[in-house]
Amino acid sequence: MHTQLKFVGRLFALLPILALAGCNMVVMSPSGDIAAQQRDLIVVATVLMLLIIVPVIFLTLFFAWRYRRSNTEARYDPEWHHSTRLEVIIWSAPLAIIIALGAVTWISTHKLDPYRPLDRLDAERPIPAEAKPLTVEVVALDWKWLFFYPDYGIATVNEMAAPVDVPINFRITASSVMNSFYVPALAGMIYAMPGMETKLHAVINKEGEYDGFSANYSGDGFSHMRFKFHGLEQAGFDEWIARVKGQGTALNRDAYLKLEKPSSKEPVRYYASVENGLYNAVLNMCATPGKMCMSEMMHVDMMGGGGRESHENRNRLEYDSRHNVESSPGATFPASGEPARTQEPREGIDGQPPSEPQSMNHDMNNMHQGHSEPDSNQGGPAPSQLNNDTPAPPASQP
Repeated sequence: MHTQLKFVGRLFALLPILALAGCNMVVMSPSGDIAAQQRDLIVVATVLMLLIIVPVIFLTLFFAWRYRRSNTEARYDPEWHHSTRLEVIIWSAPLAIIIALGAVTWISTHKLDPYRPLDRLDAERPIPAEAKPLTVEVVALDWKWLFFYPDYGIATVNEMAAPVDVPINFRITASSVMNSFYVPALAGMIYAMPGMETKLHAVINKEGEYDGFSANYSGDGFSHMRFKFHGLEQAGFDEWIARVKGQGTALNRDAYLKLEKPSSKEPVRYYASVENGLYNAVLNMCATPGKMCMSEMMHVDMMGGGGRESHENRNRLEYDSRHNVESSPGATFPASGEPARTQEPREGIDGQPPSEPQSMNHDMNNMHQGHSEPDSNQGGPAPSQLNNDTPAPPASQP
Protein backbone atom coordinates (compact mmCIF):
# COMPACT_ATOMS: atom_id res chain seq x y z
CA MET A 1 0.00 0.00 0.00
CA HIS A 2 2.87 2.33 0.80
CA THR A 3 4.27 1.77 -2.70
CA GLN A 4 0.92 2.64 -4.29
CA LEU A 5 0.61 5.87 -2.32
CA LYS A 6 4.15 6.79 -3.28
CA PHE A 7 3.34 6.19 -6.94
CA VAL A 8 0.22 8.38 -6.72
CA GLY A 9 2.27 11.11 -5.06
CA ARG A 10 4.74 11.07 -7.94
CA LEU A 11 1.89 11.42 -10.45
CA PHE A 12 0.61 14.51 -8.66
CA ALA A 13 4.15 15.90 -8.61
CA LEU A 14 4.25 15.60 -12.42
CA LEU A 15 1.12 17.70 -12.92
CA PRO A 16 2.94 21.08 -12.84
CA ILE A 17 5.44 19.76 -15.38
CA LEU A 18 2.63 18.59 -17.65
CA ALA A 19 0.97 21.99 -17.35
CA LEU A 20 4.19 23.65 -18.53
CA ALA A 21 4.66 21.20 -21.40
CA GLY A 22 2.47 23.20 -23.78
CA CYS A 23 4.34 25.92 -25.61
CA ASN A 24 1.28 28.09 -26.06
CA MET A 25 -1.72 28.45 -23.74
CA VAL A 26 -3.57 30.76 -26.12
CA VAL A 27 -6.84 28.83 -25.78
CA MET A 28 -6.90 29.58 -22.05
CA SER A 29 -5.55 33.11 -22.50
CA PRO A 30 -7.29 34.48 -25.62
CA SER A 31 -7.44 38.04 -26.91
CA GLY A 32 -10.96 38.09 -28.34
CA ASP A 33 -14.25 38.22 -26.47
CA ILE A 34 -15.78 35.17 -28.18
CA ALA A 35 -12.71 33.07 -27.42
CA ALA A 36 -12.76 34.39 -23.84
CA GLN A 37 -16.35 33.28 -23.38
CA GLN A 38 -15.49 29.88 -24.78
CA ARG A 39 -12.57 29.71 -22.34
CA ASP A 40 -14.95 30.51 -19.48
CA LEU A 41 -17.27 27.72 -20.61
CA ILE A 42 -14.38 25.25 -20.55
CA VAL A 43 -13.41 26.36 -17.03
CA VAL A 44 -16.98 26.20 -15.68
CA ALA A 45 -17.61 22.77 -17.21
CA THR A 46 -14.31 21.45 -15.85
CA VAL A 47 -15.00 22.74 -12.34
CA LEU A 48 -18.50 21.26 -12.32
CA MET A 49 -17.15 17.87 -13.32
CA LEU A 50 -14.35 18.06 -10.77
CA LEU A 51 -16.97 18.48 -8.06
CA ILE A 52 -17.73 14.81 -8.62
CA ILE A 53 -14.39 13.51 -9.83
CA VAL A 54 -12.26 14.84 -6.96
CA PRO A 55 -14.45 13.44 -4.13
CA VAL A 56 -14.68 10.08 -5.92
CA ILE A 57 -10.91 9.85 -6.28
CA PHE A 58 -10.37 10.96 -2.68
CA LEU A 59 -12.92 8.51 -1.28
CA THR A 60 -11.51 5.67 -3.37
CA LEU A 61 -8.06 6.23 -1.89
CA PHE A 62 -9.51 6.78 1.59
CA PHE A 63 -11.54 3.55 1.56
CA ALA A 64 -8.55 1.61 0.28
CA TRP A 65 -6.48 2.93 3.17
CA ARG A 66 -9.23 2.85 5.82
CA TYR A 67 -10.39 -0.69 5.16
CA ARG A 68 -7.02 -2.24 4.47
CA ARG A 69 -6.51 -5.72 5.77
CA SER A 70 -4.07 -4.70 8.49
CA ASN A 71 -6.50 -2.17 10.04
CA THR A 72 -8.35 -4.28 12.59
CA GLU A 73 -10.13 -1.22 14.05
CA ALA A 74 -12.22 -0.65 10.93
CA ARG A 75 -15.81 -1.80 11.34
CA TYR A 76 -16.70 -4.85 9.26
CA ASP A 77 -20.38 -5.49 8.63
CA PRO A 78 -20.94 -8.26 6.06
CA GLU A 79 -24.73 -8.09 6.54
CA TRP A 80 -25.01 -4.47 5.37
CA HIS A 81 -26.79 -4.08 2.03
CA HIS A 82 -28.67 -0.77 1.83
CA SER A 83 -28.70 2.82 3.10
CA THR A 84 -31.34 5.26 1.89
CA ARG A 85 -29.30 8.23 3.06
CA LEU A 86 -26.24 7.03 1.16
CA GLU A 87 -28.29 6.33 -1.98
CA VAL A 88 -29.72 9.86 -1.91
CA ILE A 89 -26.25 11.37 -1.62
CA ILE A 90 -24.79 9.13 -4.33
CA TRP A 91 -27.51 9.92 -6.89
CA SER A 92 -28.56 13.49 -6.05
CA ALA A 93 -25.08 15.01 -6.30
CA PRO A 94 -24.29 13.75 -9.85
CA LEU A 95 -27.83 14.57 -10.95
CA ALA A 96 -27.46 18.16 -9.76
CA ILE A 97 -24.11 18.46 -11.54
CA ILE A 98 -25.55 17.10 -14.77
CA ILE A 99 -28.48 19.52 -14.64
CA ALA A 100 -26.18 22.47 -13.97
CA LEU A 101 -23.72 21.40 -16.68
CA GLY A 102 -26.53 20.88 -19.19
CA ALA A 103 -28.05 24.30 -18.46
CA VAL A 104 -24.70 26.08 -18.78
CA THR A 105 -23.88 24.25 -22.01
CA TRP A 106 -27.31 24.90 -23.55
CA ILE A 107 -27.19 28.63 -22.78
CA SER A 108 -23.59 29.02 -23.96
CA THR A 109 -24.18 27.02 -27.14
CA HIS A 110 -26.88 29.46 -28.25
CA LYS A 111 -25.06 32.54 -27.00
CA LEU A 112 -21.83 31.58 -28.79
CA ASP A 113 -23.48 30.46 -32.02
CA PRO A 114 -20.99 31.55 -34.73
CA TYR A 115 -23.89 32.72 -36.93
CA ARG A 116 -25.21 35.03 -34.21
CA PRO A 117 -24.16 38.68 -34.60
CA LEU A 118 -22.20 40.13 -31.71
CA ASP A 119 -23.97 42.12 -29.01
CA ARG A 120 -20.89 43.31 -27.12
CA LEU A 121 -17.20 44.11 -27.53
CA ASP A 122 -16.33 42.53 -24.21
CA ALA A 123 -17.90 41.85 -20.83
CA GLU A 124 -17.99 45.57 -19.96
CA ARG A 125 -18.70 47.27 -23.30
CA PRO A 126 -21.64 46.87 -25.69
CA ILE A 127 -21.20 47.48 -29.39
CA PRO A 128 -21.59 51.21 -30.18
CA ALA A 129 -24.55 52.09 -32.34
CA GLU A 130 -22.32 53.74 -34.96
CA ALA A 131 -19.89 50.79 -35.20
CA LYS A 132 -19.48 49.38 -38.72
CA PRO A 133 -18.45 45.71 -38.84
CA LEU A 134 -15.52 44.60 -40.96
CA THR A 135 -16.45 41.98 -43.57
CA VAL A 136 -13.82 39.39 -44.46
CA GLU A 137 -14.47 36.69 -47.07
CA VAL A 138 -12.32 33.61 -46.50
CA VAL A 139 -11.48 30.90 -49.05
CA ALA A 140 -9.63 27.75 -48.01
CA LEU A 141 -7.38 26.70 -50.89
CA ASP A 142 -4.92 23.80 -51.23
CA TRP A 143 -2.97 24.56 -49.03
CA LYS A 144 -3.24 28.25 -48.26
CA TRP A 145 -5.75 30.86 -47.18
CA LEU A 146 -7.21 33.60 -49.36
CA PHE A 147 -8.85 36.62 -47.72
CA PHE A 148 -11.08 39.12 -49.52
CA TYR A 149 -11.82 42.55 -48.07
CA PRO A 150 -14.85 43.64 -50.13
CA ASP A 151 -15.12 47.00 -48.33
CA TYR A 152 -11.61 47.89 -49.50
CA GLY A 153 -11.38 45.98 -52.80
CA ILE A 154 -8.25 44.07 -51.79
CA ALA A 155 -7.24 40.47 -51.09
CA THR A 156 -4.36 38.74 -49.32
CA VAL A 157 -2.88 35.26 -49.06
CA ASN A 158 -1.83 33.78 -45.73
CA GLU A 159 -2.16 37.07 -43.87
CA MET A 160 -5.08 39.04 -42.54
CA ALA A 161 -5.59 41.99 -40.22
CA ALA A 162 -8.44 43.62 -38.34
CA PRO A 163 -8.76 46.70 -36.13
CA VAL A 164 -9.09 46.23 -32.39
CA ASP A 165 -12.62 46.44 -30.91
CA VAL A 166 -14.31 46.29 -34.32
CA PRO A 167 -16.78 43.44 -34.99
CA ILE A 168 -15.64 41.10 -37.76
CA ASN A 169 -18.12 39.29 -39.99
CA PHE A 170 -16.48 36.28 -41.63
CA ARG A 171 -17.94 34.57 -44.70
CA ILE A 172 -16.10 31.29 -45.18
CA THR A 173 -15.97 28.77 -48.02
CA ALA A 174 -13.48 26.42 -49.69
CA SER A 175 -12.38 25.66 -53.22
CA SER A 176 -11.83 21.92 -52.83
CA VAL A 177 -11.88 19.64 -49.77
CA MET A 178 -13.31 20.59 -46.40
CA ASN A 179 -11.08 22.60 -44.06
CA SER A 180 -11.54 24.28 -40.69
CA PHE A 181 -10.82 27.96 -40.12
CA TYR A 182 -9.34 28.53 -36.66
CA VAL A 183 -7.70 31.46 -34.90
CA PRO A 184 -7.51 30.31 -31.25
CA ALA A 185 -6.99 33.83 -29.88
CA LEU A 186 -10.05 35.13 -31.74
CA ALA A 187 -12.84 32.54 -31.71
CA GLY A 188 -13.60 28.86 -32.09
CA MET A 189 -13.05 26.87 -35.26
CA ILE A 190 -15.62 26.65 -38.02
CA TYR A 191 -15.66 24.51 -41.15
CA ALA A 192 -14.95 25.74 -44.66
CA MET A 193 -16.73 23.63 -47.29
CA PRO A 194 -16.84 23.88 -51.10
CA GLY A 195 -20.11 25.08 -52.53
CA MET A 196 -21.28 26.23 -49.10
CA GLU A 197 -20.77 29.30 -46.95
CA THR A 198 -20.36 29.31 -43.19
CA LYS A 199 -20.31 32.40 -41.02
CA LEU A 200 -18.40 33.53 -37.98
CA HIS A 201 -18.76 36.69 -35.88
CA ALA A 202 -15.85 37.71 -33.69
CA VAL A 203 -13.86 40.64 -32.32
CA ILE A 204 -10.24 41.07 -31.30
CA ASN A 205 -9.67 43.11 -28.15
CA LYS A 206 -5.87 43.29 -27.95
CA GLU A 207 -3.15 44.29 -30.36
CA GLY A 208 -0.82 41.53 -31.43
CA GLU A 209 0.14 38.94 -33.99
CA TYR A 210 -1.78 35.68 -33.71
CA ASP A 211 -1.61 32.30 -35.41
CA GLY A 212 -4.34 30.96 -37.63
CA PHE A 213 -4.45 27.56 -39.28
CA SER A 214 -6.58 24.75 -40.65
CA ALA A 215 -7.82 22.41 -37.92
CA ASN A 216 -9.10 19.76 -40.34
CA TYR A 217 -6.72 17.43 -42.20
CA SER A 218 -6.90 18.16 -45.93
CA GLY A 219 -3.91 16.57 -47.63
CA ASP A 220 -0.13 16.72 -47.99
CA GLY A 221 0.23 20.44 -47.35
CA PHE A 222 -2.07 20.53 -44.34
CA SER A 223 0.67 21.06 -41.73
CA HIS A 224 1.83 24.23 -43.51
CA MET A 225 -1.64 25.65 -44.06
CA ARG A 226 -1.12 28.54 -41.64
CA PHE A 227 -1.51 32.31 -41.66
CA LYS A 228 -0.90 35.33 -39.45
CA PHE A 229 -3.72 37.39 -38.00
CA HIS A 230 -2.79 40.94 -36.98
CA GLY A 231 -4.83 42.81 -34.40
CA LEU A 232 -4.13 46.51 -35.00
CA GLU A 233 -5.30 49.87 -33.83
CA GLN A 234 -7.34 51.75 -36.43
CA ALA A 235 -4.33 53.78 -37.58
CA GLY A 236 -2.22 50.66 -37.95
CA PHE A 237 -5.00 48.91 -39.84
CA ASP A 238 -5.28 51.85 -42.25
CA GLU A 239 -1.53 51.63 -42.84
CA TRP A 240 -1.84 47.92 -43.52
CA ILE A 241 -4.60 48.55 -46.07
CA ALA A 242 -2.43 51.19 -47.76
CA ARG A 243 0.53 48.79 -47.87
CA VAL A 244 -1.57 46.09 -49.52
CA LYS A 245 -2.81 48.54 -52.13
CA GLY A 246 0.68 49.91 -52.72
CA GLN A 247 2.50 46.57 -53.00
CA GLY A 248 -0.23 44.34 -54.38
CA THR A 249 -1.08 43.16 -57.87
CA ALA A 250 -4.43 42.47 -59.53
CA LEU A 251 -6.46 39.37 -58.69
CA ASN A 252 -8.59 38.47 -61.67
CA ARG A 253 -10.10 35.18 -62.73
CA ASP A 254 -6.92 33.91 -64.42
CA ALA A 255 -4.75 34.84 -61.46
CA TYR A 256 -7.13 33.07 -59.11
CA LEU A 257 -7.13 29.85 -61.16
CA LYS A 258 -3.34 29.79 -60.97
CA LEU A 259 -3.45 30.48 -57.24
CA GLU A 260 -6.04 27.73 -56.75
CA LYS A 261 -3.64 25.01 -57.87
CA PRO A 262 -2.38 22.89 -54.95
CA SER A 263 0.78 24.26 -53.37
CA SER A 264 2.25 24.49 -49.88
CA LYS A 265 4.41 26.93 -47.94
CA GLU A 266 3.03 29.80 -49.96
CA PRO A 267 4.47 33.23 -49.05
CA VAL A 268 2.28 36.17 -48.10
CA ARG A 269 0.78 37.84 -51.16
CA TYR A 270 -1.07 41.11 -51.59
CA TYR A 271 -3.67 41.97 -54.24
CA ALA A 272 -4.46 45.66 -54.68
CA SER A 273 -7.58 44.99 -56.72
CA VAL A 274 -10.03 42.12 -57.05
CA GLU A 275 -12.27 41.26 -59.99
CA ASN A 276 -15.91 41.93 -59.23
CA GLY A 277 -17.85 38.86 -58.18
CA LEU A 278 -14.80 36.63 -57.79
CA TYR A 279 -15.66 35.44 -54.27
CA ASN A 280 -19.23 34.62 -55.31
CA ALA A 281 -17.86 32.70 -58.29
CA VAL A 282 -15.63 30.68 -55.97
CA LEU A 283 -18.53 30.11 -53.59
CA ASN A 284 -20.76 28.94 -56.44
CA MET A 285 -17.98 26.77 -57.90
CA CYS A 286 -17.94 28.53 -61.25
CA ALA A 287 -14.60 30.35 -61.19
CA THR A 288 -13.49 28.16 -64.08
CA PRO A 289 -14.83 29.56 -67.38
CA GLY A 290 -17.74 27.62 -68.83
CA LYS A 291 -18.94 26.16 -65.53
CA MET A 292 -22.51 26.63 -64.37
CA CYS A 293 -22.80 28.37 -61.02
CA MET A 294 -24.45 26.52 -58.16
CA SER A 295 -26.93 29.37 -57.77
CA GLU A 296 -27.91 29.08 -61.44
CA MET A 297 -28.32 25.33 -61.14
CA MET A 298 -30.51 25.72 -58.04
CA HIS A 299 -32.61 28.27 -59.89
CA VAL A 300 -33.10 25.81 -62.76
CA ASP A 301 -34.15 23.15 -60.27
CA MET A 302 -36.49 25.55 -58.54
CA MET A 303 -38.19 26.27 -61.87
CA GLY A 304 -38.83 22.57 -62.46
CA GLY A 305 -35.64 21.48 -64.20
CA GLY A 306 -34.21 21.99 -67.65
CA GLY A 307 -36.33 19.48 -69.55
CA ARG A 308 -34.93 17.19 -72.20
CA GLU A 309 -32.23 19.70 -73.11
CA SER A 310 -30.81 19.62 -69.59
CA HIS A 311 -28.21 17.01 -70.63
CA GLU A 312 -26.34 19.88 -72.30
CA ASN A 313 -25.61 21.26 -68.83
CA ARG A 314 -23.88 18.08 -67.68
CA ASN A 315 -20.35 19.16 -68.60
CA ARG A 316 -20.95 22.56 -67.07
CA LEU A 317 -21.90 20.88 -63.79
CA GLU A 318 -18.84 18.64 -63.43
CA TYR A 319 -17.17 20.26 -60.43
CA ASP A 320 -13.78 18.68 -59.92
CA SER A 321 -11.89 20.87 -57.51
CA ARG A 322 -8.76 18.87 -58.23
CA HIS A 323 -8.93 19.49 -61.97
CA ASN A 324 -5.21 20.25 -61.97
CA VAL A 325 -4.38 16.68 -61.04
CA GLU A 326 -0.90 16.77 -62.56
CA SER A 327 0.26 19.05 -59.74
CA SER A 328 -1.62 17.31 -56.94
CA PRO A 329 1.00 15.21 -55.11
CA GLY A 330 -1.59 13.32 -53.10
CA ALA A 331 -3.63 11.96 -56.00
CA THR A 332 -3.13 8.43 -57.30
CA PHE A 333 -4.52 6.35 -60.14
CA PRO A 334 -7.19 6.54 -61.49
CA ALA A 335 -7.89 10.06 -60.21
CA SER A 336 -4.76 11.54 -61.72
CA GLY A 337 -3.30 8.76 -63.82
CA GLU A 338 -0.34 8.49 -61.43
CA PRO A 339 0.60 5.06 -60.05
CA ALA A 340 -0.01 4.21 -56.43
CA ARG A 341 2.86 4.89 -54.02
CA THR A 342 3.07 1.30 -52.84
CA GLN A 343 4.51 -1.31 -55.17
CA GLU A 344 2.69 -4.18 -53.47
CA PRO A 345 0.17 -5.90 -55.75
CA ARG A 346 -3.46 -5.44 -54.91
CA GLU A 347 -5.54 -8.50 -54.28
CA GLY A 348 -9.12 -9.01 -55.25
CA ILE A 349 -11.68 -11.61 -54.24
CA ASP A 350 -10.20 -15.00 -53.32
CA GLY A 351 -6.69 -13.65 -53.80
CA GLN A 352 -7.19 -13.03 -57.52
CA PRO A 353 -5.84 -9.78 -58.97
CA PRO A 354 -8.50 -7.21 -59.70
CA SER A 355 -9.46 -6.22 -63.18
CA GLU A 356 -7.29 -3.69 -64.95
CA PRO A 357 -8.04 -0.15 -63.80
CA GLN A 358 -7.78 1.04 -67.39
CA SER A 359 -10.92 -0.86 -68.32
CA MET A 360 -12.77 0.56 -65.33
CA ASN A 361 -11.63 4.03 -66.27
CA HIS A 362 -12.69 3.40 -69.86
CA ASP A 363 -16.15 2.32 -68.75
CA MET A 364 -16.50 5.34 -66.52
CA ASN A 365 -15.56 7.59 -69.43
CA ASN A 366 -18.24 5.93 -71.50
CA MET A 367 -20.74 6.63 -68.76
CA HIS A 368 -19.70 10.27 -68.60
CA GLN A 369 -19.53 10.85 -72.36
CA GLY A 370 -22.61 8.99 -73.48
CA HIS A 371 -26.28 9.69 -72.89
CA SER A 372 -29.40 8.14 -74.26
CA GLU A 373 -32.64 9.70 -75.25
CA PRO A 374 -35.77 8.66 -73.36
CA ASP A 375 -37.23 5.50 -74.75
CA SER A 376 -40.81 4.41 -74.32
CA ASN A 377 -39.75 0.77 -74.61
CA GLN A 378 -39.09 0.10 -70.97
CA GLY A 379 -38.40 -3.56 -71.62
CA GLY A 380 -35.56 -2.95 -74.10
CA PRO A 381 -31.87 -3.65 -73.56
CA ALA A 382 -29.88 -1.63 -71.05
CA PRO A 383 -27.80 1.31 -72.30
CA SER A 384 -24.45 0.24 -73.71
CA GLN A 385 -22.42 1.98 -71.00
CA LEU A 386 -24.06 -0.23 -68.38
CA ASN A 387 -23.05 -3.54 -70.00
CA ASN A 388 -19.57 -2.70 -71.30
CA ASP A 389 -20.80 -1.97 -74.81
CA THR A 390 -21.86 -5.59 -75.28
CA PRO A 391 -25.12 -5.73 -77.24
CA ALA A 392 -27.96 -7.44 -75.45
CA PRO A 393 -29.16 -10.74 -76.92
CA PRO A 394 -32.43 -10.56 -78.84
CA ALA A 395 -35.51 -11.28 -76.82
CA SER A 396 -36.84 -14.77 -77.34
CA GLN A 397 -40.18 -15.13 -79.05
CA PRO A 398 -42.92 -16.71 -77.02
